[in-house]
Amino acid sequence: MVEGGDTVGEPSNRPPSQAVIEAVAEAEGVQPEGLAPPAYEPLHAVVDPTALDGLFAARSDGRGRPSGTVSFRFCGYDVTVDRDGLVTLEEAVEPAD
Repeated sequence: MVEGGDTVGEPSNRPPSQAVIEAVAEAEGVQPEGLAPPAYEPLHAVVDPTALDGLFAARSDGRGRPSGTVSFRFCGYDVTVDRDGLVTLEEAVEPAD
């Protein structure tokens, strides 16, 4: 399990939705394919993966998006994704609403 605010991975060209799956799978000690129901909730239950990827995708003219982050709770972690594809996980301390 990840304690504190650990950054998982490095900036990459992977879609953010895939980076989140890989980061949580690594923190849980399972393969990304193993991060599936019934043991784990699906990513699409908490965030639209296509919308997440679109937030950080290059603009139609090829320019990058301005800096920013998006945060959500997934599989017991508070997940933060930044524009460069870095995923930060913190163990959730309060139950999700």
